[in-house]
Amino acid sequence: MKTLITQARLINEGNLFEGDLLIDGGRIQRIASQITADASMQVVDGRGRYLIPGMIDDQVHFREPGLTHKGDLASESLAAVMGGITSFMEMPNCNPTTTHAEALTNKHLLAAQKSAANYGFYLGATNDNLIEIQRVNQNLACGVKVFMGASTGNMLVDAPEVLEAIFRDCPILVATHCENTPMIKAQEDIYRAQYGEDIPIELHPKIRSAEACYHSSSFAVQLAKKFETQLHVLHLTSAKELALFEAGPIQGKKITAEVCVHHAFFSEQDYERLGSQIKCNPAIKSLADRNALIAAVANDVIDVIATDHAPHTWEEKQNTYFKSPAGLPLVQHAVLCALEHVHAGRWSLPHLVRKISHNPADLFKVADRGYLREGYWADLVLVDFNQPYRVTKENIRYKCGWSPFQDYEFRSSIAATWVNGILKVHDGQWLGDATPGQALVFKR
Repeated sequence: MKTLITQARLINEGNLFEGDLLIDGGRIQRIASQITADASMQVVDGRGRYLIPGMIDDQVHFREPGLTHKGDLASESLAAVMGGITSFMEMPNCNPTTTHAEALTNKHLLAAQKSAANYGFYLGATNDNLIEIQRVNQNLACGVKVFMGASTGNMLVDAPEVLEAIFRDCPILVATHCENTPMIKAQEDIYRAQYGEDIPIELHPKIRSAEACYHSSSFAVQLAKKFETQLHVLHLTSAKELALFEAGPIQGKKITAEVCVHHAFFSEQDYERLGSQIKCNPAIKSLADRNALIAAVANDVIDVIATDHAPHTWEEKQNTYFKSPAGLPLVQHAVLCALEHVHAGRWSLPHLVRKISHNPADLFKVADRGYLREGYWADLVLVDFNQPYRVTKENIRYKCGWSPFQDYEFRSSIAATWVNGILKVHDGQWLGDATPGQALVFKR
């Protein structure tokens, strides 16, 4: 069935205009000021609401395979679509790690059966898989993820000669987690001597400090400039790091930066209230750092907004400092969280759409997604800017069952979400459609 969305406020490529949009065969067939409906069409009234391209989240941890007690491709992709994320790119630090071609293929096979959203996957770098990186299937991997700071398993890559080889030889985008492990360990030892194993969570941003982030991210930028690598530095958290990046449109940039919604929303002032719920790596830092990140989105130093969605069970998060895992669930509420900055006048709505939809599509060269364009896939979100949404225990869709936003009332709500032209969320309710999303295609 064709779908006609009428009288919506469409936001695309810096423009805001009222009009109609027709979906046929899963794609946007026509955009016009007015399109006449006929009996073959399902009509959705968009009056008073904003129609935007679905968010493309370039950094999630959906925990499958191997860690599915925390989340899985089905549960977390459903939560993502509920929140207006129609495509995601998933990280390799699961069990087994996605560090070779077979593991990458296996993830695609799993997602093709159960993912509610469109999907892409990173190949993970290790100290000894350079051949896998050199030979990576560019149709299967959205990028190569390099943990230049502490990670799980064999995925910490900190030897300079190995990093040089990866930056020199990687044929696709390199995405980095930048923290300096020796600097972190030194701070851990200082505070462990003072507090034992139960270090106060408020010290997390001092242990995983701005200096530890800058030391690593500046090295990544140095390597990228040396080898002309396409580098994307993930989840910036400090004002100090922003000096490493240039302001301007993403087109033509070889080195780009990302901020995650929680780092632009919370600050160290929230640890007292939320504790380990907002423990993440790299750490949420000072109010000044948060405000600098928000400004860097506005002035185009930061190019992409993402989530780093990383669920853990409530029981796991209640452990003492060293045993409580880092990460928090975010995909269901990420768009709403980002929209709070629009309500506050910090960003315009067209500017936000550029950061969550247009720029990820351009950066990763995603084919036919990320824009409201005729012929593109109909990955769409209808946002009600004036209908508040309160997060409750009952409406959280993550498998882990909790959110740091519980009891928070956002000023906007997600009215509807389409994935490949299929209406999956309407009036804020999941419609039960089990049609899987599609693998992202990259124009390289």
